[in-house]
Amino acid sequence: MAVIENAKLSVIGAGAVGTSTAYAALIRNTAREVALYDIDKARVDAEALDLAHGTPFTGASRITGGADLSIVAGSNVVVITAGAKQKPGQTRLELAGVNVGIIRDLMPELVERAPEAVFVIVSNPCDVLAVAAQRFSGLPASRVFASGTVLDSARLRWLLAERLGVAASSTHAMIVGEHGDSEFALWSQARIGPVPLGHWDAGGGPLARDELDRIADEVKNAAYAVIAGKGATNYAIGLSGARIVEAILRDEGAVLPVSSVLDGYLGVSGVALSVPSVVDATGVRRVIEVPFDDEERERFAESAATIRSSLERLGIS
Repeated sequence: MAVIENAKLSVIGAGAVGTSTAYAALIRNTAREVALYDIDKARVDAEALDLAHGTPFTGASRITGGADLSIVAGSNVVVITAGAKQKPGQTRLELAGVNVGIIRDLMPELVERAPEAVFVIVSNPCDVLAVAAQRFSGLPASRVFASGTVLDSARLRWLLAERLGVAASSTHAMIVGEHGDSEFALWSQARIGPVPLGHWDAGGGPLARDELDRIADEVKNAAYAVIAGKGATNYAIGLSGARIVEAILRDEGAVLPVSSVLDGYLGVSGVALSVPSVVDATGVRRVIEVPFDDEERERFAESAATIRSSLERLGIS
């Protein structure tokens, strides 16, 4: 284990997601220093000040903020949340054009100032932006990846745990593919403790396929439901982002469904999709090829086609 001492995390974007990520990182003691950047100086200064006032309760962590990108110098991890906000009824892919432009401008500047950092894309559509960020930065795919379906998988685990009356920590299930409308649950590999989900007695037998489909659909539409009610998803994605950063800074080798540019994964190359991945101090150390059933293989190919189509429309190859 190569835990990084006095680790520095920089968060790009002081909107709802960026500030929630910084807040989660502070209260979880994710990093020794958290730097918050935004082009809106008044906003980022105020957010950093508000967070700083709470640091007497957060252990050794400290927060800085500013509108000059030099603030990211020395970062071990940079989390990018900057971009246009998803509006009610708007799909993640509809955000692509504006946010690709932001990534195109940001990545070379960030790499220049934090050349040793691992970069995690949280802005949507994160799979498309992971490909763009990797292309524009010139870094290996292992060091530029997206948060992917880490949050979606947490939603799935929570819903299953609630339904089955077990702890979420004992519920092992993942959403894979696109972080978006073509995502799907990897039911063939789901477990409750050591028991395959298909063998778990949910009261009269295992969960029926139609109920599993309903749960997966609720996961897929969860963000839309939250956005419709409060305008943004921020708390859970902030915690998800902090969790990914911890896997990097603590050199955990944690298996998380992050989204990196794939090379021959189930026949898919050149697009970023979420698959079980080993995350450590190097970033994505490797992706794990797990058994998919025939239906899951088809759905994975559909997810790849969705992202590839978006990349082609944007002129990214």
